[in-house]
Amino acid sequence: MSDSRRLSRRALLKEVSNGFPFVALTAMLAEDARAGAHFPAKAKNVLLLYMPGGVSHMDTFDPKPKLSELDGKPAEKGNRKWLGSPWKFKQYGKSGTWVSDLFPHVSTCVDDLAILRSMKSGFPLHPRGNVLFHTGRNVGGHPSMGSWITYALGSENKNLPGYVLLHTGASIPGGMENFSNGYLPATHQAMSVRPTAAAIDNIVPADKERTVQRAKLDALLAQDRGFAAATGHDDAVESAISNYEMAYRMQSLVPDVLDLSKETEATRRMYGLDSTDDNKRNYALQCLRARRLIEAGVRFVEVNPPVLFGQNNGTWDQHGDLKKGHEGNAFVTDQAVTALLKDLKQRGLLKETLVIYGTEFGRTPDTGNGDGRDHLETAFTIWMAGAGIKGGTVYGATDEIGKNSVENVTDVHDLHATILHLLGLDHERLTYRFGGREMRLTDVHGHVVRPILA
Repeated sequence: MSDSRRLSRRALLKEVSNGFPFVALTAMLAEDARAGAHFPAKAKNVLLLYMPGGVSHMDTFDPKPKLSELDGKPAEKGNRKWLGSPWKFKQYGKSGTWVSDLFPHVSTCVDDLAILRSMKSGFPLHPRGNVLFHTGRNVGGHPSMGSWITYALGSENKNLPGYVLLHTGASIPGGMENFSNGYLPATHQAMSVRPTAAAIDNIVPADKERTVQRAKLDALLAQDRGFAAATGHDDAVESAISNYEMAYRMQSLVPDVLDLSKETEATRRMYGLDSTDDNKRNYALQCLRARRLIEAGVRFVEVNPPVLFGQNNGTWDQHGDLKKGHEGNAFVTDQAVTALLKDLKQRGLLKETLVIYGTEFGRTPDTGNGDGRDHLETAFTIWMAGAGIKGGTVYGATDEIGKNSVENVTDVHDLHATILHLLGLDHERLTYRFGGREMRLTDVHGHVVRPILA
């Protein structure tokens, strides 16, 4: 889908002459022009539950009995020792999928999950690992997965952004590069939403009378149109014009979508909004908001957890105090993640929503201090559920100690190709011309992981 085949906003802006309604029309026409999948889609929306820091695969979804046998014995290098998992694993569901007792809630949903145990990253550094997971590159300046998807498909709701980031205050390593539009039009970057009363900056109008605000915005539009013409209709200026109009439309809809007062007490308790723990309650709040945004037609939603133990490296980064850190993170996230899955399913939304539970890399089977695990880029686990996913599936394998992915090895480009495929997009055809070449999310890599597809 080359940029040259899209309806030109520049051409439309030259033709219009009066007021913001025409700018809104150009945005809608541009969206209609670029919308359209390459083939029938299984998924309409994507929900990414991202767990920064490096969730330990051998302590969650990839049991390693051999490590229990080796526990405390000298490892391969230096003064390191093998570290068996401090948690027990059990089989759950009709599929008999193994899950550790870290996740008593998620374990009840295994028949809806496809667990990929053979992921690899290639970069054992948090910022690079996160940016790679989100953009397909290990350096900044490239569009996020959410940006690519909204560029291709737009949003089902004209009054809400297509790409929303729900966080609890702290940015993940790699910062906003993880959620950037890169060289795609600026309208495709993520909109950030906090778990506070003022969830979005500047969304409440300063003017009580909408006619007054409308007049101000129309005056601003006239200035911006003149400036855009003087700069050759620069994309940044045109995107700013479009974003002003989007913000105007959002003023009435966003408060309603983010307001949870209409939810039943049973639903609020299911997510954990009655928790006395602030972090658990805030994460539950964002997960419930995620469902409401998906319900409202937002194309791509990402939810990030609070940083509790990993400080600036992501909350799951337990080089020490593995048991305390992973149990604390699981306590905060397990109930709300499960509630979100079940809530989507009971509302009929899971069949059209692709849910991804991801992290940037795994953790080592050995330890240098006796109670922590270090970064491991050669093996980690994620899971997927929902639209087009074959539930109750375990795909790929690591070696007997979880150090290397050895069977059906899958990288981030394969994951991205699979996500796009489920949205009806061919990852080799979704392109944007930049720097003299056709750029794409998967670069020159990627294969669809078909065995996990329904």
